[in-house]
Amino acid sequence: MCDLNTMPLTATETCLSQAAGMRYGLQMTKSPPPGDRIAKVLARAGVASRREAERMIEAGRVSVNGKSIDSPALNVTAKDKINVDGKPVSEPEPSRLWLYHKPSGLVTTTRDEKGRATIFDKLPEDMPRVMSVGRLDLNSEGLLLLTNDGGIKRKLELPSTGWLRKYRVRVNGRPKDEDFAPLRKGLVIDGERFLPMDVTLDRQQGANAWLTIGLREGKNREIRRAIEDIGFAVNRLLRVSYGPFQLGSLKPGEVEEIRRRVMRDQLGLEAEPEAPAKRPARPQRNRPPIGKKPRK
Repeated sequence: MCDLNTMPLTATETCLSQAAGMRYGLQMTKSPPPGDRIAKVLARAGVASRREAERMIEAGRVSVNGKSIDSPALNVTAKDKINVDGKPVSEPEPSRLWLYHKPSGLVTTTRDEKGRATIFDKLPEDMPRVMSVGRLDLNSEGLLLLTNDGGIKRKLELPSTGWLRKYRVRVNGRPKDEDFAPLRKGLVIDGERFLPMDVTLDRQQGANAWLTIGLREGKNREIRRAIEDIGFAVNRLLRVSYGPFQLGSLKPGEVEEIRRRVMRDQLGLEAEPEAPAKRPARPQRNRPPIGKKPRK
């Protein structure tokens, strides 16, 4: 049996209950409230991921129709006016996805406590507000996906998506293929379990060896920690693919947008509804008023 007091309210119902002391449970109908959850709307508008949006709401940074809210259990519609940090949230744009070649030396965050340069400081000026799908640490480089849709960000980051991420990794030393057996089996480091990795020893180049490593999860510094655990050190790490998306010939700092049809096909998304095309107006002939003859 559901608890009527925990059902989501619409923004209008929230205002009514606050103004008149009404309990939503007393006026609830069987039909679900209109609109979408506020966190989902914020994510869709590219403000933040859904989870981050919920934290912003709990911190009191979001207001709806002029009233600050502190719970994400709220449905909003296109009629509601949403502000974040006092600034209005614009209507969601069509979902978009970009490939970005992250250079080494940039942090993957919107702002850095140590004042280091971020990827967002270096993106082209004509880029809209975007979020990164996962992260690459300061000294890592290569493919990073960017999106303006928090729902897509969350979808791609979920472990259940299970997309293989491939890396070219340079390690110092002369490892043998059997040295990587623990990585292929799965490691436990400091009580944290790492899933088995696909590891290929490609070639020896002087004092370094090149590997190709594939994994299906993205824990913090996962590859570096795993390589250190077997006695070697990573001195370069380059992500070359994320699921079906490839770094290809993209140069450091470059951005390339993925065509929407390709994005929808790869992510299993439905086509976005297009506005109905307007029928061209039929040309009108100048006719004389009924009952009157045209002037000569």
